[in-house]
Amino acid sequence: MEVGISPLDLGLRAKLSIMMFLQYFVWGAWWVTLSTYLGKQLGFSGQQVGLAYGTAALAAIVSPFFVGIVADRFFATQYILAALHIVGGLLLIGVSQLDTFWPFYLVVLLYFLCYMPTLALTNSLSFHHISDPSRQFPGIRVLGTIGWIVAAVIVGTLHMNGASIEATNLPIQIAAAASILLGLFCLALPHTPPKEKSTKITIRGILGLDALRLMKQRSFAVFILGSFLVSIPLQFYYAFTNRFLNDLGVEAAARKMTLGQVSEIFFMLIMPVFFMRLGVKYMLLLGMLAWTVRYVLFAYGTPETNAGFMMLLGGIALHGICYDFFFVTGQIYVDKKAPDRIRGAAQGFIALVTLGVGGFIGTWFSGYVVDLYTANKVTDWRPVWLVPAVGAGVIMVLFGLLFNDRVDEARV
Repeated sequence: MEVGISPLDLGLRAKLSIMMFLQYFVWGAWWVTLSTYLGKQLGFSGQQVGLAYGTAALAAIVSPFFVGIVADRFFATQYILAALHIVGGLLLIGVSQLDTFWPFYLVVLLYFLCYMPTLALTNSLSFHHISDPSRQFPGIRVLGTIGWIVAAVIVGTLHMNGASIEATNLPIQIAAAASILLGLFCLALPHTPPKEKSTKITIRGILGLDALRLMKQRSFAVFILGSFLVSIPLQFYYAFTNRFLNDLGVEAAARKMTLGQVSEIFFMLIMPVFFMRLGVKYMLLLGMLAWTVRYVLFAYGTPETNAGFMMLLGGIALHGICYDFFFVTGQIYVDKKAPDRIRGAAQGFIALVTLGVGGFIGTWFSGYVVDLYTANKVTDWRPVWLVPAVGAGVIMVLFGLLFNDRVDEARV
């Protein structure tokens, strides 16, 4: 039985793996430490930091138009990836030189309008060239997580003039260089022609709104609403954890945050066992519970004592359960729930709801809460973390009471 790509295709595996590694290296090199740079170096407010992080969510809403209208119909995927990453790298160079909010915000938004479509395009390019995605793709995609880890370790380790580079613009410049390198590498990827030239373009199809018919099913409607609501408190972690750890004086915070990605890989590998034992509903509930526990650990953790420091590391290490048991389980649930003809639309719809709309609201709200508990440039982090802890906890309880899917989950 073939376990992965055959030895004859090792060259293809290498190219796709390098593509994934660099794809997420670019993002991980600067996104984790951005809030520290914006808050400490540029003096942006919490709401401004939240809005800056919200650019990725806005681009996630817009990117399906680009992928659906342009990428699938007019140009080979490898050339689109090359152009987007090279232009993105040049935009990041510009970002690293800006120190006022609105110019910074607009250029970062332009960057993510280039970057976010590449997330779907790297996946689709990989699927086009492998014969058994369910078994072969995870071994390729995991290089993306490793790329994120390597980027964060580098940024968390490097020092300039005796100080960490996390609060400087150097991580953005590292990401810019990696983006341009990736753009050039994409020219060497296997040819992947457009595949939808004859397909009629519809806004409903591009945004995945054909999946709205699934909302007639109570369990799916509860799932979508719960996913949307819980994606709001989730943004506190992505936008402010690095700044929080640096404020507490945790050394090499970005490097320590890679524990979350290591945890993500581990729990991804053992997820099938949990599916057999728990099923979809309790997997989702466990993911929501993990977010609540994580924020409580952050609220009461401190690097000043061994127990307090372990609470901080524990909150980071929960990322595997937080991400895999919520996002990945949700994607699998949607895949099993949706009929074949609208399966792609359903995945696009859940991404629009969580990464797009929910993510944008969450980044703005997290910035508002940080400002609410900040005075004289000093943030009281305990109430900041308790807000999303309570929010995720309430949503978890309501979801547990209302979600009652009767589908045979043993087949998931």
